[in-house]
Amino acid sequence: MSTFALFSETIQSTIAEDTFVKITLSKPIRKKEGLRNIYVRLVLIQEELKLSFTYHYKTNDQVKNYTIPEGIEVLQEYLSNTFRTAVVFALKEDLQVFLSKKKVISYKKGAASFANKPPLTHDQPKAKRAQLGVYLQHLGLTDQDNNVIPKMADKFRQINKYLEIMEGLIANAKLPKEIQIVDMGSGKGYLTFALYDYLVVQRKINATITGIELRPELVDICNQVADTCGFEKLKFECTPIEAYENKKVDILIALHACDTATDDAIYKGIAAKAGLIVCAPCCHKQIRQQLKGKEQSDPILKYGIFKERQYEMVTDTLRALILEKKNYQTKIFEFVSNEHTRKNVLLVATKSLKENDVKALDQKIAALKTAYGIDSHYLETKVRF
Repeated sequence: MSTFALFSETIQSTIAEDTFVKITLSKPIRKKEGLRNIYVRLVLIQEELKLSFTYHYKTNDQVKNYTIPEGIEVLQEYLSNTFRTAVVFALKEDLQVFLSKKKVISYKKGAASFANKPPLTHDQPKAKRAQLGVYLQHLGLTDQDNNVIPKMADKFRQINKYLEIMEGLIANAKLPKEIQIVDMGSGKGYLTFALYDYLVVQRKINATITGIELRPELVDICNQVADTCGFEKLKFECTPIEAYENKKVDILIALHACDTATDDAIYKGIAAKAGLIVCAPCCHKQIRQQLKGKEQSDPILKYGIFKERQYEMVTDTLRALILEKKNYQTKIFEFVSNEHTRKNVLLVATKSLKENDVKALDQKIAALKTAYGIDSHYLETKVRF
């Protein structure tokens, strides 16, 4: 029996039994090559079942279809040379495949992650990760007939985009079996509830989520909804972000925490050595107020609207560089479309075992501060090196 026998036999048998859902390949061996993941599903093309591969690169996706035997050979090739992990999702059980650095294959079977199969149409509609759970009714997103209220349609789309992003980030982060998630500045709890429902209820992941919010009326409402829905591992606490104390945080989330509250949240994640920090920064007042009245040589900064946007970019770049000094891999990208909100930047930091070049990072930080006349960044004053 070859090392890939169980892998290929599982694919063939689940397709034959009509229980196949999908396959994902993740954890690339060489990230610099740009191929981040491969997603594989069944499609029906001219009355023939084929495996449709979506190659997820850093900047774009590419799709290619193979016959089932061809597809299995391609999967084995990628698992041998490009990726360390694969998961065959099926209705009965999931099969996880691991490739060690010494090219040794190991397997682990687990409970099924999906109760339904996707359609076989080639142009598959985008999957909605947010199920129409009862919590959405309590939060005012759906009506009594479980239909999304028209004025909340944008929020529901935002929830699904958020879950899509979090799914990929969690899959590629180094996290323990029991995940502690803290959502700082959870507000009305839309995204907090959606993440709990998706991870704990749908995916059966062992996770506890705590929402931190300063407004007591929102904390009370969210705790009532969590209790009503039977979300036992979801709770909300009324406390300022800077006062929250918990040394066990695996994923820290701070979406639109105002001004330096974003930095307070990032600091809490750094102090807890969180495996994943996800922020959507807001306001950016600290740098802007610090530079008020200072003459800038850059002609772009002559215009108020450009000055505001430039200071936002500088603030978030400094945050990313400071995180990198603490051995995080960082990236900044668009969260939702500009048509919904201008506050659409997501700063993501993933803890890495690789030590970054602190001296080079210090030089980049110093150059930015000198260029704009910045005395200090708030996050710098909190983090010790």
